[in-house]
Amino acid sequence: MRKVSRCLGFLLILAICYQVTLAAGFLIYEHGAAAMAVAGAFVAVANNPSAVFHNPAGLAFLSGTQFSVGTTLIIPKGSLELPKWPDPRFKTVDQTSQVFYPSTVYFSQPVSERVVLGFGFFSPYGLGTEWPADYPLRYIAVKDDLKTFFFNPVVAFKLSPNLALGVGVAYIHSTLSFDLVQLADLSFVNPLFGAYDVPVKLEASGNGYGFNAGLLYKGEKFSLGANWRSGFKIDYEGDLTLDWSKAPSVIQPLLPKAGTASTTFEYPHILAFGLAFEPAPQLRLSADLHYVLWSCYDEFTVKVDVPYFEDKHVEENWKDAMTFRGGIEYKASEAVALRAGILYDQTPQPVETMDPILPDANRVAITGGFGFKTDHLVLDLAYQYEIFSDRTSPNRSIYPLNLGEGTYKTRANLIGISLTFIF
Repeated sequence: MRKVSRCLGFLLILAICYQVTLAAGFLIYEHGAAAMAVAGAFVAVANNPSAVFHNPAGLAFLSGTQFSVGTTLIIPKGSLELPKWPDPRFKTVDQTSQVFYPSTVYFSQPVSERVVLGFGFFSPYGLGTEWPADYPLRYIAVKDDLKTFFFNPVVAFKLSPNLALGVGVAYIHSTLSFDLVQLADLSFVNPLFGAYDVPVKLEASGNGYGFNAGLLYKGEKFSLGANWRSGFKIDYEGDLTLDWSKAPSVIQPLLPKAGTASTTFEYPHILAFGLAFEPAPQLRLSADLHYVLWSCYDEFTVKVDVPYFEDKHVEENWKDAMTFRGGIEYKASEAVALRAGILYDQTPQPVETMDPILPDANRVAITGGFGFKTDHLVLDLAYQYEIFSDRTSPNRSIYPLNLGEGTYKTRANLIGISLTFIF
């Protein structure tokens, strides 16, 4: 059973590894349409309930009870060019179209002149990839989906008329689903058996805890902010199922059809610093620098409980990365605000570890949007267009395939909406 063990062992590495690479390459920062419209340059602004995510200190400057709901439609489009692939049908392979919609709920409530309580629900790590079921690299990945759900109560204290501190704790639940087709060569049992496609599915979940804290100074024209969101650990446990229905019936009773896998991951700390400047009452400029400690994705061990399996050690060698964000808001009237922004986001992923599970790259995004405000209601809309740098992976051999050189191209459209009620 050695060949079967090698095939399935590689599957577990990919499936569990996916949780790391997706979180690293797809940190979702669009958790409020007003912030999204200025490219997320919001740490020194934080003037609505989404401050729970962007900088909890900002809640201390809010008045009244505020409740906000929102969502972001994320529509990625990706392709893989394999110029040296022998089958002309697969020289270019497009990802299957998908739409993701991470959603938010925020609440803020003053309990005194200096203290405000808040709560946030959001999903800062997620997304996934899906490729055609018959494409050549189906043995590496077909479909994968990661979700995280943060439940984040916070409290903000106004230390002085211009300075505030916010702190919070988050309960985190994460789920993973991973599908691929495993090529199992059974000829070592009987030369007449040959090789068979075996659909495989892994489902896993885990829980963890994290913390966040922020400082915000609001001056007459200048504001300064800092935000920290802690790293956290999640212990993942998953169920693995294998469909051997295409294999010869005589050998099926000997083949593993189910099992479990587990591992522990450390997710990164995030540090963010912001500056906002109001040269005129109707105009605000903002800029953020975010530093994400992706280097915690250095190595990990996958523990398995499946016949013929051994524990697997994986090295990823991710690097810390930065994001630069800048935005502008112009108040056209008391009710209408116009917004725009731009960001540059560095990838933490070495080119040596690129594959169809996560073809990440440096990216630039252009944003825009507007807000409409009444005494008791605020509507914010935002649009973001992301352009990923084309990136070519080196020639890699991953059993049972030689990938050859592959160039990944990715674009994404994002549409955000938030509705805030003020009581």
